[in-house]
Amino acid sequence: MAHRLLLGPGPSNVPARVLTALAQPLLGHLDPAFLAIVEEVQERLRGLFGTRNPLTIPLSATGSGGMEACFVNLVEPGDPVVVGVAGVFGERMCDVAARLGARVARVESEPGTVLDPGAMADAIARTRPALVAFVHAETSTGACQPVQAIASAARDAGALVVLDCVTSLGGLRVALDAWGVDAAYSATQKCLSTPPGLAPASFGPRALERLAARRAPVPSWYFDLNLLGGYFGERRVYHHTAPVGAIAGLAEALRLIDEEGMPARALRHREAAERLVAGLGRLGFEPLVAQEYRLPMLTSVRLPARVQAAGEAALRRQLLERHEIEIGGGLGKLAGRIWRIGLMGENARPAVVDRLLEALGVVLGGAGGS
Repeated sequence: MAHRLLLGPGPSNVPARVLTALAQPLLGHLDPAFLAIVEEVQERLRGLFGTRNPLTIPLSATGSGGMEACFVNLVEPGDPVVVGVAGVFGERMCDVAARLGARVARVESEPGTVLDPGAMADAIARTRPALVAFVHAETSTGACQPVQAIASAARDAGALVVLDCVTSLGGLRVALDAWGVDAAYSATQKCLSTPPGLAPASFGPRALERLAARRAPVPSWYFDLNLLGGYFGERRVYHHTAPVGAIAGLAEALRLIDEEGMPARALRHREAAERLVAGLGRLGFEPLVAQEYRLPMLTSVRLPARVQAAGEAALRRQLLERHEIEIGGGLGKLAGRIWRIGLMGENARPAVVDRLLEALGVVLGGAGGS
């Protein structure tokens, strides 16, 4: 298998210590030695999510599975739900909620901009929703959403708040308890720098109260928190075979994050992003997102005319095949209009930025650039 530098919207490269942990001999998923690792992972995830929620767990799923787990447990047919749509993954929230029979009210922003808290508050006041959901760090645009104002309006109306932290966790400060977020989910392959396959998630007391008051059983057996809580709680009752190796790898990744400390880690991501934006500017690229809302771990840039003329997908293929570097194209409305460059976790480093900029200079020079 080729050794790529993964600078797309995920996955990111995995540190050597995590690779070593992934290669350790397996334990049984009910082995006391493995359950001790599960307990460690849960406690470290609480710190990273900024919460004391007991039901903070590594779901056996990708980030989209984490999204589905939140909705299937907390939404019932006929429930009014407000979703902030600032990109592709807000769209996905609408789809998941609608499939569960929710009455979905969308509040949209233009791709590359952020949700208007006032518009969200108006929609909440108008619909009196059971649940309000939106994406913290929208991976399809590179924009960071204003969490606290929206969460406050939702809670004032008695609604639960669900937050997508797939791209933000491990790269930006997340503070569920301080922000008033009731349920959140993430994924391991972005700023946590472990392989895809786990969805860290956290459920607060208001979410569990809503779960207990459901009118009908949770429509997913696999994601039913009543059942999952038996395994991830004190009783450790068998539910499904936990992905032992993946959780061991996540444990090591979380140790690395705690050793570095989130303030230092967030600063490293921010400085790497600033270096990237400056270098891309010299090559003729402009950021899509205004500076105050720009994500440090995912930079989206508009494509110069010469890149569009040469074929943006062909240039990305050259970067991959000749330089072993992956970057991402646009999604949805932004397809063919932007590139998305990830500096996530292990990859948020000056040397990585410089390697990419050098390779881009070669590729763009061949396409008629200066």
